[in-house]
Amino acid sequence: MSGPERVVAIDWSGRVDAAGQRRHIWAGVWTAASAGKNGKESVVLEAGRTREVLIEWLIQLARETPRMVVGIDCCFSYPAWFLKEHRCRTVFELWKKVADGKGEEWLHRDCADDRFWGKAGSRRHGRRPEEFCGAGLMRMMRFTDVDNKITPKLLMEEPERAAAVLGITPKSPFQIGGAGSVGTGSLRAMPLLLKLREAGFRTWPFEAAQLGEDAPMPLLVEMYTRLLTGAVKKSNAEARKAYLEERRKADAAFAGISRKVLAAAEGSEDGFDALVCMVEMVRWRAEFPGLKDTGDKTLRLEGITWRPGVSGRQQQLSQ
Repeated sequence: MSGPERVVAIDWSGRVDAAGQRRHIWAGVWTAASAGKNGKESVVLEAGRTREVLIEWLIQLARETPRMVVGIDCCFSYPAWFLKEHRCRTVFELWKKVADGKGEEWLHRDCADDRFWGKAGSRRHGRRPEEFCGAGLMRMMRFTDVDNKITPKLLMEEPERAAAVLGITPKSPFQIGGAGSVGTGSLRAMPLLLKLREAGFRTWPFEAAQLGEDAPMPLLVEMYTRLLTGAVKKSNAEARKAYLEERRKADAAFAGISRKVLAAAEGSEDGFDALVCMVEMVRWRAEFPGLKDTGDKTLRLEGITWRPGVSGRQQQLSQ
C-alpha cells in the first residue's frame, strides 16, 4: 500500500483571539519528492493562521495531494459514557452537537455542568470536581488517555500519582483551563474536524485509512505531542535548542532539516512540538495506510490517540 506523500503535524490552540491563534497554531509539513516542487523532498514549519484559515488551507493541500496524513494535537472525543449521556451514537454526532453551540455552552464560565472545570474567573469550576478525584480519575479519561500514558500497576495502586508520571501527564477533555489543559482546544476543534470530514478526510479510528493507489483520501489522526517529543523542558528555549542539536547529530531524520526550520522550532514551544511530531509521523509513515477502523464499541465512541506502533496495539484491543 502506498504511503502518504505529505505529512502535516498541527500544534493546535483553543485561544479565542485571532492574534493568539496566529501566534500559537503551528504546522510542520513534510512533502515527498514525488509531490514536491521540482521533484524534491521538503520540510517547512509555519505559523500565522487562525483555526478557520488553517482548516481551509488543509482542505486545499488535500486537493493538491490527497495521499496526505494530518495529525492534530487535541482530543477528538470524550469518554464513552458522556457520549451516551448526550445520545450520540457516533463521534460525528458529538461533533455536530458541539458545532451547534453545545461546545461554547460548556466552555462558558457560568455553565451549570460542574464536570467542565478549570474555567478562568469561575470559583465554582476552578478545581477538579470530587467526582473525578481518587478512583474517579478514570471516569474523566478516555481509555486511550490511560493506555498511552499511565502504567496499569501504578493506576491501580496510586491513581493520583499516576496522573504525573515522568512529566507525561494525561489531560482530560473535561479540563478546560489551567496548565496543559486540552479541553478548550478540543471543543473548538470539533466543529472544524467535522468540516474536514465533510471535505473528504477519513478520521481514524472511526474510519479506516484510504491512502492506496485507487481514489486516495486524506487521513486525520489525533496526536499528543508529549508522547512524540519525549521528556524535554519544552518551555525553555535553551532546552529546545539542545534537544534539536543532539537529534540533528544522532538522528538522520533531523539531519536534513534546514537551519532556518530548526531556528524557528528553537524560538517557539508550539513550533518545536509541530516539527518534532511531524518528524516522528514521517518516520512511521508506512504505518498509516494500514490503519483500520476499530470494531471496539468503546473505542468507536472515544477514539484512539495515534502513536508509533499503535496499529499493533489496536489489534490487541480488538481481540
